[in-house]
Amino acid sequence: MIERSSSPEGAPRPGGGGPTGADADGRDLVRAEAAALERAAEGALRPKDLGEFVGQTRVREQLSLVLDAASARGRSPEHMLLSGPPGLGKTTLAMIIARELGAPLRITSGPAVQHAGDLAAILSSLEEGEVLFIDEIHRLARPAEEMLYMAMEDFRVDVVVGKGVGATAIPLELPPFTVVGATTRAGLLPSPLRDRFGFTGHLDFYSAAELAQVIERSAGRLEIAVDPDAAHEIASRSRGTPRIANRLLRRVRDFAEVRGTGDITIDSALEALRVYEVDQRGLDRLDRAVISALCTKFGGGPVGLSTLAIAVGEETETVETVVEPFLVREGLLGRTPRGRIATPAAWEHLGLAAPPQSAQWGAQPALTDDPGDDIGLGRFA
Repeated sequence: MIERSSSPEGAPRPGGGGPTGADADGRDLVRAEAAALERAAEGALRPKDLGEFVGQTRVREQLSLVLDAASARGRSPEHMLLSGPPGLGKTTLAMIIARELGAPLRITSGPAVQHAGDLAAILSSLEEGEVLFIDEIHRLARPAEEMLYMAMEDFRVDVVVGKGVGATAIPLELPPFTVVGATTRAGLLPSPLRDRFGFTGHLDFYSAAELAQVIERSAGRLEIAVDPDAAHEIASRSRGTPRIANRLLRRVRDFAEVRGTGDITIDSALEALRVYEVDQRGLDRLDRAVISALCTKFGGGPVGLSTLAIAVGEETETVETVVEPFLVREGLLGRTPRGRIATPAAWEHLGLAAPPQSAQWGAQPALTDDPGDDIGLGRFA
């Protein structure tokens, strides 16, 4: 049984992924965050057990050992922390953990627990052996975080009754339970909280071959035929993220049903991805606009973040948190003390000849003087 504690589904997640459907806007098609309306579509495609889960071989093996050992002892397993970029399967693994243990699953998130009383209400209603999944656990409010320390270690919480000098702390014993925390920013977790997890698993990006397996499995769930070549083509543009792979699969399915035969062939996949403006490396319109501005308007940089955001007509935070991480990971953009620069690979991807300066990062003067720019010339002058 899965029970969701009340949470602000419409609240924006860090780095994008607000309440609007990610599939509705082509610009959001390759973003790793999931919108509220997209989660229902994801639920139908989730694997049900570790054997069905594709990829993350090391984490799956470690989890299997932990769960099998706990089951053999007839006790709840130690608390578990799952970290890694969004869209790699942390929530899915939490659901699998509960199912493998045969235990109920309670789901909440860090932003939803704003007060210690919110957490006390959740903890006091847990059953023995239940799994409590806290998504975005690094965003827990400090009072709730401190209450969670005691609950995880001693299975007890102190409920304060009254105010001022008349306040009394009433200890409340809790049945044994397992916390599964998920975070995209493990570095923001305070050491006392991180140390209370007996198992920590880090999820890595998927290979194209693994994503092709994910797509073929999802296509079977959606009851559509997909060619192996088409599955590999979609996988190669999915940024190593199963959530993006499934999202692209649904959009290619729409194209095949409306303008094709209903089956996903390599030709229909290529044409659909062209329509949705997702290129061979998984870049969308905004990604290409950023590196194009760097190369054609600023000669490859270095250029300040604020100037670059203005050049592409986006907010600074959008460029920094949504666009840049993938471009840096792909080696198309560099972040230096003097500003952002286009790498030789970016020039090549755009089909442009790179000037000699681009081979030496930061060799030319910065093309911005943005006071307060977090990485522009103004801060380092």
